[in-house]
Amino acid sequence: MISDGKWGDLGARVLSAIVMLVVGLMALWLGGILFHALVAIVCGGMIWELTRMLAPSKPAAPLQMGLLAGFALFSIAFIPPLFFLPVLLAPAIVGATSLRKDRLIYVAYAAGLLLAAFGLIMLREFRGLEWVVWLVLVVIATDVAGYFAGKAFGGPKFWPKISPKKTWSGTSAGWLAAAVVGFFFAGPGLALVSVAISLASQLGDIAESAIKRRAGVKDSSQLIPGHGGLLDRFDGLMAAALLILVISSLVGLPSHPG
Repeated sequence: MISDGKWGDLGARVLSAIVMLVVGLMALWLGGILFHALVAIVCGGMIWELTRMLAPSKPAAPLQMGLLAGFALFSIAFIPPLFFLPVLLAPAIVGATSLRKDRLIYVAYAAGLLLAAFGLIMLREFRGLEWVVWLVLVVIATDVAGYFAGKAFGGPKFWPKISPKKTWSGTSAGWLAAAVVGFFFAGPGLALVSVAISLASQLGDIAESAIKRRAGVKDSSQLIPGHGGLLDRFDGLMAAALLILVISSLVGLPSHPG
């Protein structure tokens, strides 16, 4: 029966994936405050997971920090740009006070998540739907190509101490797939950026794996039935969005995709 053995969670995985896809596509298509709110909720959930992993002795802190992070990110829609950075960094700094150790790790990772979520919102608002679609497709192509190439070719491990399942064959296949996506959208210029984004998404996955290993957990949470936690699903996208924010701020993006 399909409910037995290693396929026992298949129904939950499929249903969860469908719900995430429908909700995400609707919010992405509509944009505006709806997309902003969804990103704020998801980011708050990820901060909740991060705090649970790194501050297990503080049962009240995860919910408090998740709510604070979500509120801070949502408030960006209503405050002057001058206050964006301090408001986004505040939850990371406040949350670190809940920890007895790993405070620098918490501050760096939480700040990265909040800035990445902000970058995703700005990308949708000022660059449009196509740019977010490109970013998501690059991350998906990286994951899918990396998975199948790693299974098919195996070989040396990319970073065995942190992520023992990742191979150089899978990693390089992810870069190639990302380049193809970028070239399809806007030619060689975006293809090169896509490779950098691919690497960022892979490093995001590795960073989250390192935190889970340090916390001694398999999944960041069980928020998504059959999938684990929000960080488990969106760590690569957050790292990719963070790099996009940096590139956009420093040198700008290539010509518009599509």
